[in-house]
Amino acid sequence: MSEQTFVIVGASLAGAKAAEELRERGFDGRVVLIGSEVERPYERPPLSKDYLQGSSERDKVYVHAESFYEEREIELMTGTKVEAIDPGAAKVTLDGERELQFDRLLLATGAEPRALEVPGAELGGIFYLRTVGDCDALRERFSDGGHVAVVGAGWIGSEVAASARQGGLEVTLIDPLRLPNERVFGEEVGAFYRDTHAAHGVQLLLGQGVEAFEGDGAVARVRTSAGTTVDCDFVVVGIGVAPRVGLAERAGLDVDNGVLVDERLRSSADNVFAAGDVANHQHPFYGRRIRVEHWANALNQGPAAARAMLGDDAAYERLPYFFSDQYDVGMEYSGYVADWDEVVFRGDRDGGEFIAFWLSGGRVIAGMNVNVWDVTDQIQALIRSRRQVDTGALADPDTSLQSLSGEGDRD
Repeated sequence: MSEQTFVIVGASLAGAKAAEELRERGFDGRVVLIGSEVERPYERPPLSKDYLQGSSERDKVYVHAESFYEEREIELMTGTKVEAIDPGAAKVTLDGERELQFDRLLLATGAEPRALEVPGAELGGIFYLRTVGDCDALRERFSDGGHVAVVGAGWIGSEVAASARQGGLEVTLIDPLRLPNERVFGEEVGAFYRDTHAAHGVQLLLGQGVEAFEGDGAVARVRTSAGTTVDCDFVVVGIGVAPRVGLAERAGLDVDNGVLVDERLRSSADNVFAAGDVANHQHPFYGRRIRVEHWANALNQGPAAARAMLGDDAAYERLPYFFSDQYDVGMEYSGYVADWDEVVFRGDRDGGEFIAFWLSGGRVIAGMNVNVWDVTDQIQALIRSRRQVDTGALADPDTSLQSLSGEGDRD
């Protein structure tokens, strides 16, 4: 039996899957999984979708059954704060000044919501959504009905707005950009989501920031940069998240928009790795650092980091992938884009069943399938091929994606 101790800081999806992978790979040393929340590891997508809507039960959010950790001799320490990490001395300091030695350590500390710092931000009735506790509080508030002002039309804000409308609430969605997720989608796809929300009865105040929250003890109004006043019963703020890097900074690790890690998810300290929302990863396919804040990244990066902790030299090279469900619109997105030349559509955009492709230099760099299924692998193969494509063929549903990526050449 190994005498090594592997410590995972962050009882998150990435952390829990890393612990599982260590045991699956035969590591028989000590595995300690530490989380500041009292809950065992859970997944976040249901918190803005089915669990928030009340259509799924609490047990569905957890990564593993309660018995999983004891059965696999994983020491799960919930409700425990890590005060400091010392890579040189190979130890962590826990609350109460307890110390724990380690041979390898994984940071899976995730991210935290960005606060909206405007007058009135301290009023009651202003919610943020990150933890299952946040979701429970918001579910209870949803059950009382009324009018909610959702600040932020990114992923969280859009999904919360959709869940609230599906629950029968009045919804106003406010964002300083002209379109939902405009930085990610651009104009054409952003307009599709704008129209989707409008068709479901959401009042959209786009191109308007928030100047202040107003009310006597509890929020009653939102005042926008355009001078619009929105009367509301409560507010949900979803304006993005910031990686939790405090421990890493104090430990002297290299940090810049997350913990800087190499292709194998190793930090600037040889015995410390990072995965999930907190990891700013040197991606071999893109030849640059990217930090991805979505479920699939945590799901896959955690196990990859565990393998690296065990000495596996394989680089983590999965393409970014995420999904979203809003009303009856389901989508999957693959790729990573900072800028692009054009967007090409295949299918029925007006009918809400299509694939959108983002291109740069004639090559597909990202793709999103909306209510079109079982094409993710083909889209990712097209991105990986780096082939220049004919846009007419790309838009033509009768032209197979395999032939455009070159996969068909090998049949």
